[in-house]
Amino acid sequence: MSTDRSARLGRIRLGGRVPRHVAVIMDGNGRWATARGLPRHAGHREGMKAVRESVKAALAAGVEILTLYAFSTENWKRPKTEIKALMGVLQIYVEKERRALAQQGVEVRVLGETDRLNALSRRAVRRIEETTRGGRELRLNLMISYGGREEIVRAARSLAAEAQEGRLAPESIDASRFAAALFTRDDPDPDLLIRTSGELRISNFMLWQVAYTELYITPVYWPDFTQADFFDAVLDYQHRERRFGTVTTA
Repeated sequence: MSTDRSARLGRIRLGGRVPRHVAVIMDGNGRWATARGLPRHAGHREGMKAVRESVKAALAAGVEILTLYAFSTENWKRPKTEIKALMGVLQIYVEKERRALAQQGVEVRVLGETDRLNALSRRAVRRIEETTRGGRELRLNLMISYGGREEIVRAARSLAAEAQEGRLAPESIDASRFAAALFTRDDPDPDLLIRTSGELRISNFMLWQVAYTELYITPVYWPDFTQADFFDAVLDYQHRERRFGTVTTA
């Protein structure tokens, strides 16, 4: 690790409070490629390096859960050639990284409407989850074919079906019961949400879960995102006062 990154990591450890769960909207692959006169899929492939960097940074900082927004439900509307390229990137990532992730103690879960993936991509999802199952150092959630609104509708439909079948009393549905019907039922809400490329929006990502999440926006395009950038986000988080809608007493 470079001296610069080591200094940042040292400051994080001195700061004490590390976000337990960090979520990332990985944005800017296409613009990164366009700026270099390359096809968009080149940006997606280059973005794999930033995933690797973020995993290393999360492990070094002591983050427990890292959630990456890899492919949204809206992305299905993109040109077929780009979708094919994105699915190809997923398959390449699995083959290149799954064993290394397992050795680092990273458990990967793929969350979203994975039944919409093609056969090769579904097979890749199974392989990376099977290879990394039981990792205790970091949980890596890859959100693929995922949308926040769709997740909420899916949860509501599931609870409505239970109520209709007499297995759930409607009056017993509260925030905790609703959260238990989401893809992220086993995880605490994100403490920190990082968005790359400078865009100031949530883009249908974890709409229920980020109600009180701290936001960090960086102009860096995702393919250029490094461990140092991740550490900067954590350092910024450590200076935040989290009130969760309450008022700090004097």
